[in-house]
Amino acid sequence: MGGCVGGGRTRIHGGIATVREVVFRLLGPLDVHIDGTSVHLGGARQRTVLTMLLLAPGRIVSVDSLIDAVWPAGAPTTARNQIAICVAGLRKAFKDAGSLISTAHPGYVLHPLEHRIDAAAFDEAVRQARELARSGKNPEACDAYAEALSLWRGRALEGVTGPRVEQEAARLEELRLDVHEEYAGLRLQLGRHRVLIPELHALVKEHPLREQARAHLMLAHYRSGRRADALALYREGRRLLSEELGIEPGPVLQSLHDLVLSDSPELTQPPADPAPAPAPHIAAQLPAASASFTGRAQELSALDRMLDERLGQSPLTMAAISGIGGVGKTALALQWANQIAARFPDGQLYTDLRGYDETYEPVAPAITLDRFLRDLGVPAPQIPADPGDRAALYRSVLGGKRVLIVLDNARSFRQIRPLLPGNGRCCVVITGRDLMDDLIGDYAVLRIALNTMTGQEATVLLAEVAGADRIAANPAATERLGELCDRLPLALRIAGARLAAKPHWSVRNLVTRLENQRRRLDELSPGEGGVRAGFRLSYRDLSPAARQLYRRLGLLNVSDFAAWVGAALIDAEPVDAEDLIEQLVDAQLLEVSAAAGPAPRYRFQDLLRLFAWERAQAEDDEDERMAALERAYGGWLHLADAARERTYGGSHAVTYGRVSQVPLPADLVDELLADPMDWFESERAALVDVVTQAAACDGSAGYAWGLTLNSTTLFEAHNYLEDWRTCAEQALAAAARTGDTLGEASMTRSLATLAIYQRRYPQARPLLLRSLTLFDTVGEVHGRAVTLRNLALCARFSGDLDEATRDAREALEGFRAVGDTAGESHALGLLAQLELERGNLSEGIALCDEAIAKSRAAGSVRGETQNTYRLAEALLRLGDPEGAERNCLTVLELTREDGDRLGEAHALRGIGEARWRRGDWPGAETVLLEALGLAEEVSDRFLRARIESDLGFALAVRGGPEAALRLGSARAVFDELRAPVWRDRLDRALLVVTAAAGPVAPPDLVRVLES
Repeated sequence: MGGCVGGGRTRIHGGIATVREVVFRLLGPLDVHIDGTSVHLGGARQRTVLTMLLLAPGRIVSVDSLIDAVWPAGAPTTARNQIAICVAGLRKAFKDAGSLISTAHPGYVLHPLEHRIDAAAFDEAVRQARELARSGKNPEACDAYAEALSLWRGRALEGVTGPRVEQEAARLEELRLDVHEEYAGLRLQLGRHRVLIPELHALVKEHPLREQARAHLMLAHYRSGRRADALALYREGRRLLSEELGIEPGPVLQSLHDLVLSDSPELTQPPADPAPAPAPHIAAQLPAASASFTGRAQELSALDRMLDERLGQSPLTMAAISGIGGVGKTALALQWANQIAARFPDGQLYTDLRGYDETYEPVAPAITLDRFLRDLGVPAPQIPADPGDRAALYRSVLGGKRVLIVLDNARSFRQIRPLLPGNGRCCVVITGRDLMDDLIGDYAVLRIALNTMTGQEATVLLAEVAGADRIAANPAATERLGELCDRLPLALRIAGARLAAKPHWSVRNLVTRLENQRRRLDELSPGEGGVRAGFRLSYRDLSPAARQLYRRLGLLNVSDFAAWVGAALIDAEPVDAEDLIEQLVDAQLLEVSAAAGPAPRYRFQDLLRLFAWERAQAEDDEDERMAALERAYGGWLHLADAARERTYGGSHAVTYGRVSQVPLPADLVDELLADPMDWFESERAALVDVVTQAAACDGSAGYAWGLTLNSTTLFEAHNYLEDWRTCAEQALAAAARTGDTLGEASMTRSLATLAIYQRRYPQARPLLLRSLTLFDTVGEVHGRAVTLRNLALCARFSGDLDEATRDAREALEGFRAVGDTAGESHALGLLAQLELERGNLSEGIALCDEAIAKSRAAGSVRGETQNTYRLAEALLRLGDPEGAERNCLTVLELTREDGDRLGEAHALRGIGEARWRRGDWPGAETVLLEALGLAEEVSDRFLRARIESDLGFALAVRGGPEAALRLGSARAVFDELRAPVWRDRLDRALLVVTAAAGPVAPPDLVRVLES
């Protein structure tokens, strides 16, 4: 049936009454419509109350906050009654919209339901626009931005007064301007500069101190052929900034001004349909909020008020949530953080600091800073080693950004202090077991001491997990269950999940199990964190095989793991272990990790890991526990060895002394190692953890150095130098402690290799000599050969080519003796390099050809790349720059396919040298500048100096004073690095360049290099 009743207030469709839609508009004068009909909102007080509720949809707004908003100068004694009258008036105005406003201690909540709030719609449209822009879908992003801005009808909340409302209106206005600038920037990328000029002109006129808007207008003028207008716009901005703020324009305006003055090609209009730009590096690390989170209304309201009152101001916006383990500190922090994440468009950072962890030491601030800086987009080579410098860089990167930072499970103020940003646009949430009194005084901190839940909250939580009908069926039993769980959130969730997993149980069944005093103290012991009993309930219902796997997994101190680890621990088939792991996931004893990799990964919650470890101590003897761990360590060693071999090439088998690999099924190995570097990356944290754990036990110390030896493949390629040093030092100490001479030799050499990688040759040499002695002691031929090759590198760098040649030839003999084809190719390539540097071109080229053939035979892409590059250098010295460039282009293709940034820089440098030798200085300059950027990225000072040298030579071919400056800069670096051969070459080059009145002929420069 159709039609409507009740004077048009409620629609009837098919006999079912539906609530009418309400549209709330804040982005302009406050305005409300129900089904298109305007609603009278009453007087100023009532409008202010409605505004405050709309600014926190779905969240409690306390009566105190409403009073403060309505009467900022001081409230009358009847204020609470008047607020209640205002709310009653609003309920009457919205009576056709259902239960829109409800009472919730200590205030009121406006439930948005399916109604529309334009501010929320604006936030969603902006989020979609930014996501589209990050994906390179610029036209679609422009449409989304246009939709978002079309919601604005004037100044936000115009006509509603009071400091609280005006502060929020100012925030919305600031956000609108940010979005307007983002929209304009995107349209500039699409070549729509002409149509933008009137719009941007109005924006700059209204907000003359906004530098980004002014920069957009300057660029639009310039691309429209109005260069003079662009420069005049800059001068006007500089004058206003100086007169009103006493500052100079920022880097955006200044750099654009310089580019306009020089008519830089960078300002050229982009193509009409440009390629997708790479996505900006925006961290979004918040774990998902708990699906069963409930309660904590007062705490959430307090956090909301803190953010509204303090964000964007000084001092830093910060909250510290404290309480006993299992009380729900992390759950509260993540619930609130996910609710307000949209207010921090520059990213959200999260870390577990392991402050109260039975297995791990608290995470050092330097390690967290390293991870945060990487996640904020700082290249690894640019992260300082000094902790103080790291903290300073971290604050600089966050300067002016809006980032939410959640520091979970903190131990002390000392642990978090370096992680605090220096500006008030960020917000920090800290959880820990104490209130951190050290924070008081220096920081304005909202301190929340989290207590156990109320009886009502405990009931709601149980209903969320086990089902509302089931919980409501026996209110008395439900209340009793909450009491038996001490109303501790973690214990309640475990109890609720148990009910959900056993649909034939009633609440009374579980209560009966827990009412036994001995059983309850054992299973829900409040004195031991309040969770052991819940864990035991889940644990006892597992199958014997699942319980055994659970116990064995608890022995490992790793952040996450793949299913094959479980198979190794219980000596089972991988598919059977995976089924058991899924049983543990279903029982909530394990959870699926968000970490990426070639296979799903799993992780423990920390208390669950401790419980599993305790069960292993109680149920398995020491021999069983040690055997399980050694099978897991051996599995990691088998995979790491295979991954290293597939990357390195050849078929030489490495021996690990006292420990051995535990082979895994070949098809599993092939699946996991389809991309060896991808597997290494996914296991990086676990490998470091396993090395640490194995090194601490005398019986397993050999696994520590074996895993470190293989993991160097990852550490070197991806510049994880801190992990490299940590693992090598721990493994070396363990080997020395246990009298493992082979391990001591290998790890001493590993630290020397790290020093060579960092171009610290004087530090590397004594370590290599020590390593050589140790390898000789145990008669290890292959280890000795690798060490000799590295000694040859040190000797070559210092200029002693005779010693380098002797060491390299002896290394070659060692590689041949053990059948290491890949090692042989590396040694041949090094000998080729030495012959080339001696001037023996024909012999050097022959060795290059032999090295390339060996590399291909070994399947070593990296070896082929390095040796092809050496052949290119030989052709340069032979006077064949065209042939050299062809080989360098091959190297460039190989390195880019392999993701080898260092090799790519070398290839570009070789191309640059080949070009300036032919007199093509413009072509040389282009590739050399690109190579210079890569050398800076990988922090290779020697390579950077080589590139600077070639840039100097290219500029000398062109003619001009810049050549001597480049050569002088490179010469200083060679001198500092103690590279006398290259230092002397540049001394001679500088004499030639400074003596020339103009351009220098390439042959004159070539003679300098080859003399």
